[in-house]
Amino acid sequence: MIRIENLWKNFGAKEVLRDVSTEFLSGETTVVLGRSGCGKSVLLKIILRLLPFDKGRIIIDDVDTTDFSEQDMMAVRKRMGMLFQGSALFDSMNVFENVAYTLHEHTDLTDREITNRVGEKLEFVEMQGTESLLPSELSGGMQKRIALARAMANNPDYIFFDEPTTGLDPITAQTINELIKRVQEQTDSTVIVVTHDLESAAFVAQKTVLIKDGQVHFEGTYDEFRRSDNDFVNLFRSGGKVVQSHE
Repeated sequence: MIRIENLWKNFGAKEVLRDVSTEFLSGETTVVLGRSGCGKSVLLKIILRLLPFDKGRIIIDDVDTTDFSEQDMMAVRKRMGMLFQGSALFDSMNVFENVAYTLHEHTDLTDREITNRVGEKLEFVEMQGTESLLPSELSGGMQKRIALARAMANNPDYIFFDEPTTGLDPITAQTINELIKRVQEQTDSTVIVVTHDLESAAFVAQKTVLIKDGQVHFEGTYDEFRRSDNDFVNLFRSGGKVVQSHE
């Protein structure tokens, strides 16, 4: 479980996160929703300590990591996988090398074990047989799948998805959504998905967190989110359209 307590993050004079408190429960998929620029992706990067924060506490599996050094965080990050918005594959490496990278850097697996692990993860994302291809030879959806295989390579306890369906056509986006659901169901990982895609949220979410103006505005199941009569929740669900009644 990851627990965020009273988290603040500023970029200069701009407050991005303001007194954010929430929990990401073990074995569940939590979707973090919000408008562009509301701090969703910043929250993920702070949990990974890719960004510093100004105030607050971050507790991971009942361990307060707030004051962890970079070396301490390295051990924590080994239990986490991240699929970045742009996939962030290494352009000069082929598919096999991309997926194997973390295993070479952070494990003592033999070459045979790494080969088997890479094959296992590529099969999971239905991309077996692509090992020798470069990222430039793959479509956007295929790159997302390879990035997911890389994120899963070390069998992490936590997997983070940053805008996983952005820029994808509806059919490819649904394929990614199905993979996200499969990750949670078959690996029992704790999954956090940052998105503004309501169709994706409806498909994968067990818990929903809606951020507005840098604060948690709503927290509950997706069904509770769908049924909420909160003004901003209604506005977000309707895509910014104010529904007026006509007599």
